[in-house]
Amino acid sequence: MTENVKKKILPTGVERFFREDEVIVSKTDLKGRLTYVNRVFINISGYQEPELLGEPHSLIRNPEMPRSVFKLLWDTIGAGREIFAYVNNMSKNGDHYWVLAHVTPSFDKNGQIVGYHSNRRVPDRDVLNSTIIPLYKAVLDEEKRHKNAKEGMNKGFEMLLDAVKQKGMNYDELIFALQRKAA
Repeated sequence: MTENVKKKILPTGVERFFREDEVIVSKTDLKGRLTYVNRVFINISGYQEPELLGEPHSLIRNPEMPRSVFKLLWDTIGAGREIFAYVNNMSKNGDHYWVLAHVTPSFDKNGQIVGYHSNRRVPDRDVLNSTIIPLYKAVLDEEKRHKNAKEGMNKGFEMLLDAVKQKGMNYDELIFALQRKAA
C-alpha cells in the first residue's frame, strides 16, 4: 500500500519548518520499518501515527535527496556506528523539510543491533545553502546520469566520498566542521 501512495506524491517545492526547540524522533526495526514516532514527526510529516507505524522510514524519502547519502547512512549504522547527516524529507502532501539527523543503532544486552534510533534537529540554513544543497544537487545529478539506478547510486556515492575527501576529511568530519562553523 505504501509504495502505491508514495508514487502518487510529487514534490510541491514548498518547504516546511519546525521550531529550533523541537526534535523529530523515530525508531525503526532492522529493516527500517517505523516502530515509534513522536508528535513532532507526525506533525511535520503530515501522516497520522497509524499510517506510519510498520511502514518503511523511506515513506518520507524526498526524490530530490541523493540515494547515495542513504547508502552512506545505512552502511554506517549497519556497521554499528552512529552518523550525523543532513537529510531532505518529504511530507505526505509533497512539501519538504530539511533536518540534521543523528542516527544510532540500538543494541540488545548481547551487543547485537536490534533497530535504529534517530533524532532530527533544525539544520543551520547557511550550511544548507552554502555546502549541503549544492553538494547534494551535484551528487543527485550524477545519480540521474545513469540509466541503471544501482549504478547511479554507486557513482553518486563515489562522487560524494570524493567531494568530501577533497576537503581533507571524511563525511562525519565534514558534518562536524560545518556544525562548528555554524555555531
